[in-house]
Amino acid sequence: MKRILTITIIGLLLTACKTESRTGYLINGNAKDVYNGVRIYLKQVDERGQQVVTDTAIVMDEKFKITGSIEEPAVRFLSIDGTKGELIFMLENSEIDITVNKANPMASVVKGSETNNDFIKFQDEMAEIRKKSQMTIVNYRDAIKNNDLERKDSIHNVLEGYSLEMANHAITFAKANNDAYFSLNLIGLELNKPKIDVEAYIEAFENLTPNLKDSPKGKETRKKLDELYEEYQKIAHLEIGKVAPNFEAPNPNGDMVSLNDIKGKVTIIDFWAAWCGPCRKENPNVVRIYEKYHDQGLEIIGVSLDGDQRQKDPKKLWLEAIKKDNLTWHHVSNLQYFNDPVAKLYNIQSIPATYILDKDGKIAYKNLRGKALQLKVEELLNQ
Repeated sequence: MKRILTITIIGLLLTACKTESRTGYLINGNAKDVYNGVRIYLKQVDERGQQVVTDTAIVMDEKFKITGSIEEPAVRFLSIDGTKGELIFMLENSEIDITVNKANPMASVVKGSETNNDFIKFQDEMAEIRKKSQMTIVNYRDAIKNNDLERKDSIHNVLEGYSLEMANHAITFAKANNDAYFSLNLIGLELNKPKIDVEAYIEAFENLTPNLKDSPKGKETRKKLDELYEEYQKIAHLEIGKVAPNFEAPNPNGDMVSLNDIKGKVTIIDFWAAWCGPCRKENPNVVRIYEKYHDQGLEIIGVSLDGDQRQKDPKKLWLEAIKKDNLTWHHVSNLQYFNDPVAKLYNIQSIPATYILDKDGKIAYKNLRGKALQLKVEELLNQ
């Protein structure tokens, strides 16, 4: 739990949520059972992601004080010399009372910081969702143990709901607390994740109060959102449920073949190459699926990314791989490696990669292999 909490807020810098009456902060520390002379450290994370000490205090009669000033509320760490662990809290220009828990600094109580109250609220809500999820996992395992398949499937759906709730909690919190700078910074933090729903975060940001959106942090976040949205637009056409973009490329005979010409009831666009070991290893499975379901409406078009400069004769190697692996479906390639126009259109960064289309040509699934690919092809054919 401590690690999760730490990861959640590292680098989370918060802007003041209202005009401060104080020009600085005063930390009143109550350090029960901490001996006289023990040093307290106030730390922050620098630009390199390393903790650095910004101030210290000496405990006397189980008390300590730290004063200073901060431009905007921000994450700080409080540690006790000789004690494992540390308190993570939000520091702002106000009078803050900290009751130190020597045995477990993370459980120390912080009062007097509004932004810290929001942080605690967010973490408490997340912990509650996680708790319910863990209880459900126990029931799920019990259903498996008793071979209760109907109950197992029902509980699995509940677990998926909790998983989605945790994944979306930052957005949910920001929408419910649209006047809190903590919400603004939650959005900013989430934007650093590799995969996010950009449109959902834009909606959450636009729901914030005007003073938040117009603040320095708000302007910074808006700029980041604009950049992410611009990138998202380049691949928005590849989302599940979108009609797969048509393309045209030469087959081994040099004739142009388009996706729209060969679509079936189910269509697999298979990005591969003769030089790709994992692709070649998966080919026998794809062959079995094709032979089993082709007569029912399955079509496959293989898009080869051969053309690596290390290949002396990429076309020859491509054709030899088709023959050797018994790939009897449609094949196209511009022999331009990852610069292939079709690969770029479909944002292919690595292979093997697959797009599975339904009867309407819409993208139903991506990057399925093995048994999972077969099951989804069968499912789509039976719709």
